[in-house]
Amino acid sequence: MKKTQSKARQGEGLYLVLISVHGLIRGENLELGRDADTGGQTLYVVELARALARHPQVGRVDLLTRRVVDSRVDDDYAEPVEDLGDGAHIVRLDSGPKRYLRKEKLWPYLDCFADNALAHIRRVGLRPDVVHGHYADAGQVAVRLSNLLGVPMLQTGHSLGRVKRERLRESGLSEKDIESRYNISTRIHAEEEALAHAHRVIASTRQEVDEQYATYDNYQPERMEVIPPGTDLERFHPPKRGERKPPIWPEIRRFLQKPDRPLIMALSRADERKNIRGLVDAYAGNEWLRENANLLIVAGNRDDIRDLEKGAREVLTDLLLRIDRHDLYGKVACPKHHGSDDVPDLYRLVASTRGVFVNPALTEPFGLTLIEAAASGAPIVATNDGGPEEIISRCHNGLLIDPQDPEGIADAIQAILADRPRWQRYSRDGLKGVRKHYSWDGHAEKYVRLLRSLSREVRQVRHEQRQVSGRLANVDRAVITDIDNTLLGDTKATRAFVAWLRRNRKRVAFGVATGRRIDSAAAVLEEHGVPMPDVWITSVGSEIHYGSEQTPDRGWARHISHRWEPERLREALDAESGLVPQPDIDQRSHKVSYFVEPPGTLDVETIETRLYRADLHAHVIYSHERFLDLLPVRASKGLAVRYFADKWGIPLEHVLVAGDSGNDEDMLRGRLLGVVVGNHQPELQSLRGFKRICFARATHARGILEGIEHFDLLNRCDVPTGDGSG
Repeated sequence: MKKTQSKARQGEGLYLVLISVHGLIRGENLELGRDADTGGQTLYVVELARALARHPQVGRVDLLTRRVVDSRVDDDYAEPVEDLGDGAHIVRLDSGPKRYLRKEKLWPYLDCFADNALAHIRRVGLRPDVVHGHYADAGQVAVRLSNLLGVPMLQTGHSLGRVKRERLRESGLSEKDIESRYNISTRIHAEEEALAHAHRVIASTRQEVDEQYATYDNYQPERMEVIPPGTDLERFHPPKRGERKPPIWPEIRRFLQKPDRPLIMALSRADERKNIRGLVDAYAGNEWLRENANLLIVAGNRDDIRDLEKGAREVLTDLLLRIDRHDLYGKVACPKHHGSDDVPDLYRLVASTRGVFVNPALTEPFGLTLIEAAASGAPIVATNDGGPEEIISRCHNGLLIDPQDPEGIADAIQAILADRPRWQRYSRDGLKGVRKHYSWDGHAEKYVRLLRSLSREVRQVRHEQRQVSGRLANVDRAVITDIDNTLLGDTKATRAFVAWLRRNRKRVAFGVATGRRIDSAAAVLEEHGVPMPDVWITSVGSEIHYGSEQTPDRGWARHISHRWEPERLREALDAESGLVPQPDIDQRSHKVSYFVEPPGTLDVETIETRLYRADLHAHVIYSHERFLDLLPVRASKGLAVRYFADKWGIPLEHVLVAGDSGNDEDMLRGRLLGVVVGNHQPELQSLRGFKRICFARATHARGILEGIEHFDLLNRCDVPTGDGSG
């Protein structure tokens, strides 16, 4: 066992949790370019995990991703844990169907991923010093974990939904097509939430901060940190004198009539945004380039273009048609296959032929391929939209181009290839610049310094130790239910549930999760003859009390006080037309409440945007078209249930929760056993199909009993097999 791993087990050194949900992630032979989800981000997070684990102040790094069991992909992605060395691990968690899914299909399963991530962290036995989300989906998971654990959160967007939506609009796609294909509004909402919660956002370039993140409502420039990614300088290096042609050379050579000419290479996914067509048109339209250089396009792997997903199929079909239209046979190589081990050889091949690496993308958030090329000694030509501007300003190793100007692209490439002293200067300066500005060890050093400053800035409060005596310490399952229209609403059904509860009270903890105040909840339960709960989750999840004495959970109150500024919230909303403050008795220390007048007229997005722009943080809950509640970001029914289960050592999969309306949704999703009673509101219909959610036929409390039987709560807590949130 490595020294850093043993230190981590003793609790020494930082424990860092990185999250990257989608794509195919493994430590070796990354399938870069396989599809739109397996690109630069997958390489980034693996290399970041390794670099952080090498840092002397870091004890353990866990990179959490989704476990995939699918005959269409390698068995590596089904392994629960992969050791990366030096205390770094890839941890693959079950989430939704076992098969490989594109990222746009993963949103319904992220609550389950978060619950499984929490269970993994508990098994490790260490409190993370940070959770770090990569991309919008992982940001949603990181928000949940940060709120549950009370630890700092970092976020890296990699690419941003608002920018993508604008590019797609410019390409001619309709709003309807953009939404149906990319779930873009869900993604942008998740990005806004991540920006609202993150203690710091790590960007790769200043342009990303000033121009891309600045389009978001929750843009807070003081929370932005620019830390450029690095590259593996052992893997990417210049060619050695007399070095033989690499193994991939025959695959390239067979396309070319005059293979000794300099290579102009593009390396990317077969994606419309990578603008391969622009480079082909530039090459075809420049006679000097056609006569003095060859074009090499490396765009993923394929056996038959017809078998690829639609986007890649269209891009590669267009590429071959353009080669034919311009009669570029013998001048353009487009190999069908390459492996990750071939990538450094490809860059060195460009450098050894005194060629140029080109990134003509319509937009490029950073440009990892550019620093890989520079580390290999190849000059670069790159888009002027995004990160390449900063790379070239630091490395002085190439030229920027307008990606939509083929003639300008061709002129820039020719300017480098036709001027040998310039080529040599760019090659030499690129090597110096990469070593100075883009090493992973340098990135890790800045990252750890940031964490140390955050640990001083963020007040971390541990949960109170759970009691070692009392009923809650002796049960391993629980039923927690909404009150109105779920537990109550049918007198006979309530009596049947109470009878079941009395028979099984020694085995099962009983709780309520309600929007009512605790005094109101206690009064209505007493009126209907319901025994006092073991746990009271009241005021929409902002308060937790225990037992007949209604003992407050002060640890929960401290935990949810994070970023809670009720007076500023009132100042922001009291003048809002259509909002009438509820009576003082309904205003709680961690809840600000309004009536909506007239009912049904509130635009929640407008309220959320106003709060974002004022740097105010709250859960905005709009229910029954008449009630608006603002809670701390760490408070909700679902978060409170998970806090309770974790505190008392009850596995989430042994906790049955029941509800009837939209404000119950966040406690119904995930690893908990959810029951939607038969008289539920229409807004819960979207949860149908999740195998951990039972839609009961019976109404009110009889629906709860149906769910208890469905999951066999008193025995095995079975979850029926099927395709769902498992």
